[in-house]
Amino acid sequence: MNTPLAWLGSPELVPLWSAVRLRLIRNGRAARGRLSLRALDDRQREAVGLLIGRPVAAQVTLDLAELDRTLAGSAAAAGLIEVIEALTGPVPDRPADAAAEATQRDQLREHGRVAVEAAGIADQDWAARWLDSLWRGGVLARLTADEARRLITAATTALGLTLSRPSTPWSRTELAERVTGSAHGLDDDTLLARLVLRGIALALTGSSEPPPDAAARRALWESAGVAGDTVATTVLTYGLRPLADDWLSRSLRQRADQHAETHLTLRDVRRLGHLLITQDTVYVCENPRVLEAAADAAAPAALVCTSGNPTTVTLALLDALAAQDRVQLTYHGDFDWPGIGIAERVMRRTGAVPWRFRSTDYEAAIAEAQLRGTPLRELSGPNLDTPWDPALAAAMRRHALVVHEESIVAALLDDLMNR
Repeated sequence: MNTPLAWLGSPELVPLWSAVRLRLIRNGRAARGRLSLRALDDRQREAVGLLIGRPVAAQVTLDLAELDRTLAGSAAAAGLIEVIEALTGPVPDRPADAAAEATQRDQLREHGRVAVEAAGIADQDWAARWLDSLWRGGVLARLTADEARRLITAATTALGLTLSRPSTPWSRTELAERVTGSAHGLDDDTLLARLVLRGIALALTGSSEPPPDAAARRALWESAGVAGDTVATTVLTYGLRPLADDWLSRSLRQRADQHAETHLTLRDVRRLGHLLITQDTVYVCENPRVLEAAADAAAPAALVCTSGNPTTVTLALLDALAAQDRVQLTYHGDFDWPGIGIAERVMRRTGAVPWRFRSTDYEAAIAEAQLRGTPLRELSGPNLDTPWDPALAAAMRRHALVVHEESIVAALLDDLMNR
């Protein structure tokens, strides 16, 4: 530091420079306006007086533009900004920084809008809420603009691949490799996985946050058609008779002949490829008890059980069956709000039609339970619509009673036996 600046940096002038720095920050680095200093001691008054060339009292008011000119014409040969930055460090331009930050936010929002459109999910109502959660959550504020753009692109791509219509079943490592180039790109501890799961939660459950425990997160991935791997999870089937002559197709036909259930992995479903079967109707149920009853009775029908919310491998098999023009899927589940949600997703995705799953079936099941004296639980949870039969939702709201699928196995089995 040269000699004039060294003197300007004396302790007696610290109160002056501290006050000036704060004013310059508020002014957007402009040396304008007037500044008052109060309660100066004798040494500070002397130092300020020497600086501006006139005696000052314990309280003095300074014109910043005049101080700027004084410093520029002094031995320091530097204006007010240069002196302050030499003595105290860079002076931020808050208005300019705020404007730049606002511009960057606008650019990121536009990037997000374009990314959502490119991913094929712009028409889904949860997508806008998901983007809003990114801006509100402050997650992106800790990233550079390039990092934020890459993250938004990867997250929207992953959501498009899993939640667009129609979508493709994936293992999580396959999806991660496709989206990030790394098989570990969607591991649980990554920011990308958290953002993708937030979108899945909004899309499938309406919740703005994914579940906190690992098991529930895995289930949420599965509900979006993303398996942890291709072998651990299976879909329960009965009576499928593929036409192909490969070993797996032959095995399925043999098990159908023996009225035996079969668990298929995602690898199995992919191995079956373009699945052609002899049947023209495949029944889909939610509860394994229905399939068990069909096997016990040696029913001649083909059946797939979702075992609750359909997993990745279940969706993959249903997709393969629905892809055949001559095969009709027909669905039954629990008459409760979660069961209605599952039914709506399966029917919308696969084109399945209801199987004893209309308002008349619900009313008949309640009447039969009352005739038997069987108590029924009350409905709980958010009400849903039933697009395949709006009267069903109305009847469920009116009665507010749950009818589980296993309670009407006899009626379902009658259909399966008469195929």
